[in-house]
Amino acid sequence: MNWKKISILIVILLIADQLLKIWVKTNMHLDEAITVFPDWFQLRFVENNGAAFGMQITSGSGFDWGKLLLSLFRVGLVGAMLYYINYLIKQKAPKGVIIGLVLIIAGAIGNILDSAFYGMIFSASTPTTVAEFGGSYAPFMMGRVVDMFYFPLFQWNSCPSWLSFLVDSNNYFFGAIFNLADAYISVAVVYLLIFQYKFFK
Repeated sequence: MNWKKISILIVILLIADQLLKIWVKTNMHLDEAITVFPDWFQLRFVENNGAAFGMQITSGSGFDWGKLLLSLFRVGLVGAMLYYINYLIKQKAPKGVIIGLVLIIAGAIGNILDSAFYGMIFSASTPTTVAEFGGSYAPFMMGRVVDMFYFPLFQWNSCPSWLSFLVDSNNYFFGAIFNLADAYISVAVVYLLIFQYKFFK
């Protein structure tokens, strides 16, 4: 696999991720839900700050240094992974390994784009208003990440407290809301662990 094919794949994945996010951002109110399959799959628009574990490190002016550091770390990680892929290409590594890593890179870049630019090009989303192009709600690297996939499989009212991370505030199992970029990363990690683990030994 060469860099031309890798670049095309990354661009296609990013276009799909960003088109979906922009459609959700400009057509849905914050926390609005559209049922795709009853009792199973919803498009539900939420935003997150993109800071690990909800970390907020702010100065007296309210600037979120934790978010900025995390964004810079992600950019550095993407650079390191691109360097590693270049090494794997020279070593003629299996195509499956490279594709898995490309999915992770595309997912990371997709969420970096939200944080970097959405605050500068969109007005804020609220429960009563839809965002518009040309507004601005945050400076560079301070935008919020758009999430929309919601699969509330079933209610687990007797969930043990030590497994509470598996349910949402309404006790629905698998209550996480995620985006296409997150899906790229999750699928790639599972694929690499199951089908390419021998390579990483």
